Amino acid sequence: MRIGELAERAGVTQRTVRYYESIGLLPSGEREGNGHYYYTEETVARLRKIDQLKMLGLSLEEIRDVIESYFTDPSGVQAKRKVLGLLRRHLADTDEKLDALGQFRADLQSHIERFERWLEANDHS
Repeated sequence: MRIGELAERAGVTQRTVRYYESIGLLPSGEREGNGHYYYTEETVARLRKIDQLKMLGLSLEEIRDVIESYFTDPSGVQAKRKVLGLLRRHLADTDEKLDALGQFRADLQSHIERFERWLEANDHS
């Protein structure tokens, strides 16, 4: 299939297909004698898997590190283990950010209360 049909079937733009090829997420299409690139059903499957992994919160760089496993290990075990590790790392990062935000919120609340106390004590209008 040509790039337009590929993009339509996978629900992406042709520009996305070209970008993914340029960063190594997709193999380049096969060039035929007429100069057009042609793609296989596996490319459609790869694009759909990329979309699924993006919906899990993986970056394109992380996806590039795991995508091949989905197509070389029919059991899916290796790929799922890699993704699980990435998701656990994302969760740990999120927990750290939440802790930092909680501390920031507590600091803000403390500053607000201090300013309010000061204004109550010193506002003689």
